[in-house]
Amino acid sequence: MKYSPASPCREHDIDSWAIETDVAIVGFGGAGACAAIEAADANANVQVFELASAGGGSTALSSAEIYIGGNGGTAVQRSCGYEDSSDNMKAFLEASFGANTDPDKIDDYVKGGAAHFDWLVRMGVPFKHSELKQRAIVALTDDCLLFTGSERAWPFHLAAEPVPRGHNLQVEGDNGGPLLMRILTEQVSARERISVHYEARVLTLVVGEDGAVVGLIVRIDQQELAVRVRGGVVLCAGGFCMNEAMVRRFAPTYAEGLVPIGNPGDTGTGILMGLGVGAGVVNMHECFVTLPFYPPASLTYGIFINDKGQRFINEDTYHGRVGHAALAQQRSLSNRVYLIADVEAYGDYETINFLQAPIVGTGETIEELEAEIGLPEGTLVETLTRYNADAEAGEDRLFHKSASWLRRLEPPLVALDCTIGRGAFYPFFTLGGLDTLPSGEVLTAQRRPIVGLYAAGRTAAGIPRTAAGYASGMSVGDATYSGRMAGRSAAAAVLP
Repeated sequence: MKYSPASPCREHDIDSWAIETDVAIVGFGGAGACAAIEAADANANVQVFELASAGGGSTALSSAEIYIGGNGGTAVQRSCGYEDSSDNMKAFLEASFGANTDPDKIDDYVKGGAAHFDWLVRMGVPFKHSELKQRAIVALTDDCLLFTGSERAWPFHLAAEPVPRGHNLQVEGDNGGPLLMRILTEQVSARERISVHYEARVLTLVVGEDGAVVGLIVRIDQQELAVRVRGGVVLCAGGFCMNEAMVRRFAPTYAEGLVPIGNPGDTGTGILMGLGVGAGVVNMHECFVTLPFYPPASLTYGIFINDKGQRFINEDTYHGRVGHAALAQQRSLSNRVYLIADVEAYGDYETINFLQAPIVGTGETIEELEAEIGLPEGTLVETLTRYNADAEAGEDRLFHKSASWLRRLEPPLVALDCTIGRGAFYPFFTLGGLDTLPSGEVLTAQRRPIVGLYAAGRTAAGIPRTAAGYASGMSVGDATYSGRMAGRSAAAAVLP
């Protein structure tokens, strides 16, 4: 029989159940691992089905910074001298995601944040009680706390007091993801109630006559097996950035010229399974995208311009917000985007950078650079004249760049071509998914829970909702937390 994720199997068509369990989890990344641990610790028997030959998912590919705070602050925040109230964190998150915000999820995440951090510590996740002061995308030291978003940049610093909430694991280099998944995998392996099946492709869900999810069909060793669940199925199968057709359908703005980042299983299968049983989806048009222009941090002194020679963003903001703005310029108003820097701002770009943008022009004068990169005559001159005057006055009147990153740009100047398709690195992943409650329960389009179905991580639309307000660590923080909530809920649904 041929199965499709979006076409569920009916319970009356099942001849026999090969496996019976309390909770079945689809996917063994950060969300799936935490769902399994939480369900098992609630005395449920758990079967985990992972498509790959090992666990990890996209969490293992990440830096595993965890964006968390509130409740007065985590132990690390307090050790570093920060008090992070829940109201302050909520204000920042609500300002970050605007109309896309899910207030119930934000409220639940903030309330449970400090306790979630303590849970991770109990699982054995190491955090050093130290702060990294430098502007960085990834902490390459083993320091823990850092600003990973736009907390200190306009307009967010007007909405909430800037507090660092990025928690980096105590490991040197960009190795947080592998370490986090190794620790979570060890915790899963230590629980007798959990069985993990690798190279196990879940094909579709099984529904009863009343529409409740009662199991799934999985292919293991070329055999298609029916799995019956007594509590629920938890979909932790990632997003859909690796499914070009789904990206074109749901998030067409991100369908051309960008680089998907995730694991090969991020094909939207979990979302399609939910759609097949009547689930609603939200935020499907939004993705995280970035233009990682630092390191070197000194490039923050530079300015981004479009092909009209105009600035469009305050450059001290988070690299994802810059990427979102640069993408919007190119999709609507402009064909080209450049980063203009002087020698000092250019700094160590040739020895360390993630941006990969090529030099497209240099100039001993502003006019020379303007002509070399083909800008309309006088446009860059006007922009830099205004910018330098503001820098001397210590106030960026157009885009409110922080005075700490504001200074005159003096020739000789260099232009980096940050246009999509010309070498600059624009990675993306999806932020839309199944509509869920904070408990992990999957909802119909009418926002009624589907009995027996839960989702977490990027299979669901979670806390982060747009690159314009993203901060590093939001996805791993959200995935681990939402996984725990979904696993707990599925275990509670098991009838005594």
